[in-house]
Parts: sequence; structure tokens; C-alpha cells
Amino acid sequence: MNNVKKFFSIRDLENLSGIKAHTIRIWEKRYNLLTPERTSTNIRTYSLASLQKLLNITLLYNSGYKISKIAKIPEVELPGVVRELVAQNSTKNHAINAFKLSMINFDLSLFQKTYNSLLADRSFREIFWEVFIPLLTELGLLWQTDTISPSHEHFVTNLIKQKIYTSTEKIQAVEPTRQDKVFALFLPENEIHEIGLLFINYELLLRGYKTIYLGQSMPLESLTDLEKYYQNLHFLSYFTVIPTKDGLEQYIQDFNTILSPAGSSKLWILGRQTEYLRKKKLPEHIRAFESVEHLAAAL
Repeated sequence: MNNVKKFFSIRDLENLSGIKAHTIRIWEKRYNLLTPERTSTNIRTYSLASLQKLLNITLLYNSGYKISKIAKIPEVELPGVVRELVAQNSTKNHAINAFKLSMINFDLSLFQKTYNSLLADRSFREIFWEVFIPLLTELGLLWQTDTISPSHEHFVTNLIKQKIYTSTEKIQAVEPTRQDKVFALFLPENEIHEIGLLFINYELLLRGYKTIYLGQSMPLESLTDLEKYYQNLHFLSYFTVIPTKDGLEQYIQDFNTILSPAGSSKLWILGRQTEYLRKKKLPEHIRAFESVEHLAAAL
């Protein structure tokens, strides 16, 4: 998994494109759209170029183009037709397909054009909720099925993070209007999955709260200085991978010992790992949220 993936199975193509393997085989046979290679055991494999072509075809097909018409478009002209379509049409499904295509091709230009077309009639917040969250969810599934490589994931997630940074900077110049809570946002040691925390920081700023963004891999001991400066301090963290299922209860105990022995500082947590917490047994100053929407409702 350390190298960019160059060959794909027909199941990989199905996972990435959403087109059933049976349909892909029909398109191959009837329209000669793809030309798979075969292994020594006669299993189809597809090149990166074939995957790129199929994603272009899928975007056009999902936009109402008949497959017979797509088959007549010269292969070298396909990317141009797709770019023109993206510029004209910024609906959610088209945008997600275009972002996936930009990821597979490492195509910054397509990512930017797709984002800008969305931005023409949506706010950043709407784009994140309507497009980026479903895209990131899908990327997680593609990662689990070994369909995409780390290079692909890092390319697109870092571009999304850039958009969060830019949008956050625009509202940081405004003085906080809410005084009831101060949020210190951090990720546990060795946790590097930052997009969820970055977006929560944006949402809190948008609602007028003061935030202190500390970012990735923060030891609990390094957070103690904050308690000297702020009252009603709420630490907020996002557990995607760390702490592990077996380490969750110990992490909660360590927080209580190091940062909140009297329950004075609060800890709010989100992320995939929180599903393993026994939420009813958490002390009152610690809360686990199922989603960003759930957290927003508690503000």
C-alpha cells in the first residue's frame, strides 16, 4: 500500500464508479469501451488509464448521456467533454464523481474547477455538508476495500483541508460573541486524521465561540497550561483511530487524573472510536457525540 496503485480488479472499478461489474463487462463486449488485460489465471485486470476512462464515462452516463453516444466520443476528447459538463453542472453526484476523478488522476485543476462551480451557488459550509462529507465517507470505504492507495487519499484530503483553512481564516478576524464556553480542540497522541476536527473548529467559530486550535497528536500533559488561562474550558477531541477500542477507558481515566480531577474541565469527543464507549457510564463533565450535527445541537 506504499505505492500508487496501477492495476485494478473489476470489483475495484465497480467500487469506484458505482457501475456494476456485469454492466462493465457488457460495455466492454458491446462497445469496446475498455480493454482489460488478463493474468496468468485468466482474471481481468485494468490499468489506471482504464479506470480514468471509466470514471469519465460514468460521469457522462450519470448525466444522461446514452452509452451508445459516449462510445462514439474519441478517447482523447473524453476529458474535455467531462470538464465542460462539470463547469455547467454542479449537482452533488456529479461533483462527487468529478472529485473522485481528480483524485485518481491527481488532477488539481479538475478539483479546483469542480469546487468553484459548486461555490457559485453554495456556501463553503453547504459544500462541506452536501458534498465533502459523503465524499469522505466513500473514500473511507474505498480505503477499507484496498481500492485506493494512500497517495490518492492524501492528495484529495489535503485539498479539502486547504478549503477548510481558507474558509476558517475568513471568520477568525471576527471577535467571539459567545462567552459561555471556550473550546480547546486537539487530537490524541498519534492521531493524525484532522479533517473532522478542523471542520468542527470552523463550525464553532461560525457560531461565535472562542477556539484554541492545537491540532494533531497532543499529549494530555501538554494541555494543562490552558486551565490557568480560561474558565469554563471545554476540551474537544476527535477519535478516528486513536485511542483504540481497548485504550478508551484508560484515556478517559488519564484525562480525569491529569486535567480534570475535580471535573472542572469538560471533555467533548466525537469520532468513530466513540461507538465503543459506554456512554451511560461517562462522568457528567465528559460527553460523547454521535456526529457534528449532534454536537451542534448541544451548543
